[in-house]
Amino acid sequence: MAGPPRIAVVGGSLAGLRATEQLRSAGHSGPITVFGAEAHLPYNRPPLAKEALASSDHQSITELAERLLLRRRASTGDVTFRLGDPVISADLASGTLITEDDHYASYDGLVIATGLRPRRLNVPGPALGRHVLRTVEDCHRIRTAIAPPRNLHVVVVGAGFVGCEVASTLSSLGHTVTIVEPAGPPMVRVLGQIVADAVQRHHEGHGVRFVTGGEVAGFTGDARIDGVALSTGEVLPADLVVEAIGSACNVEWLQGNSLDLRDGVLAGNDLLVAGTSRTVAVGDVVRFPNPLFDDIPRRVEHWSIPGDTAKRAAGTLLSLLRDEPPDVVPFAPIPSFWSDQFGLRFQSYGSPGLGDEVVVTEGDTAHLGSGLLATYHRSGQHVGTLALNLSPARQRELRSAFVQIGSTA
Repeated sequence: MAGPPRIAVVGGSLAGLRATEQLRSAGHSGPITVFGAEAHLPYNRPPLAKEALASSDHQSITELAERLLLRRRASTGDVTFRLGDPVISADLASGTLITEDDHYASYDGLVIATGLRPRRLNVPGPALGRHVLRTVEDCHRIRTAIAPPRNLHVVVVGAGFVGCEVASTLSSLGHTVTIVEPAGPPMVRVLGQIVADAVQRHHEGHGVRFVTGGEVAGFTGDARIDGVALSTGEVLPADLVVEAIGSACNVEWLQGNSLDLRDGVLAGNDLLVAGTSRTVAVGDVVRFPNPLFDDIPRRVEHWSIPGDTAKRAAGTLLSLLRDEPPDVVPFAPIPSFWSDQFGLRFQSYGSPGLGDEVVVTEGDTAHLGSGLLATYHRSGQHVGTLALNLSPARQRELRSAFVQIGSTA
């Protein structure tokens, strides 16, 4: 090819930004173009359910995005960001992208970083009053709906981490919050029954009501929502509904390229997309095997994953473009996440959700605020650690211990 290879990064959020940084860090001096669906430069999403949602500052959407802007390394100063013009299709064989505004772009190497979008309930009823939380626009709409300050009846559908964080924030602002979760206690798939039950009691102690076992059958109201009808026949009063029922992968633009898109984008341990020769994937859209646990490809929706996958993917892609031998060292990142809910600071390492046994090694589930440590095991193998309200020094110690586990994988 004439001149340095051109690399396209499709996805303008954290994973896309980290990919550009790692490409430059690995020595790529050629053109990099980032295609983003949102009109904003990459910003920090975790505060959307916490500080940003709780803030009483009347910021515009642009001001909110700027407040949460992720710092960019100086090495990415010459990276081109094409924002607000999402890629709608791609021909991986010819190296061509088409955007929503019918712009065509060619590339030599591709990074898939299109991430996720919130799933929505498919039930009858009015749409006005229904919200999700993924973008600054979503956060701004909820903030607008709860201003001026007054007590609203809020129903959060879904008791995962986003749902519980939203419930914690809105309840702390003085609203009456009910969480609807058919699967059981909050975050049970990750935390396990004993810890999830304790977290539910903690939330209930702060005024949140849980409705478990029933599903949302529809919404009541004329022009806007005034209630949530459950499959049990109960109708919950609702001035505002936040749907937090999980995510869908943004992979439609890749249809027609003979890729495995059943749950994100399937890739190998090197993050080369299966069936391609110069395409890698990063962030929570990529499904790859992690030898830290086993050889089953999985997606991981944790904060640490964009940076970890970006570093490996950048090395893989540049090796391919340079016709150099690829890195054969197994890629075994340690997933980690944190969450803040009603004074509880969650910190996790590994994949607790893979465990079939939970052992509380420190603390008491009746007093979570005083600190708790739980370890998660699968067939005797330590696969995850959860710390609640433990000191930063203790958390660093726990992470180091898990690094040692990973080094022997």
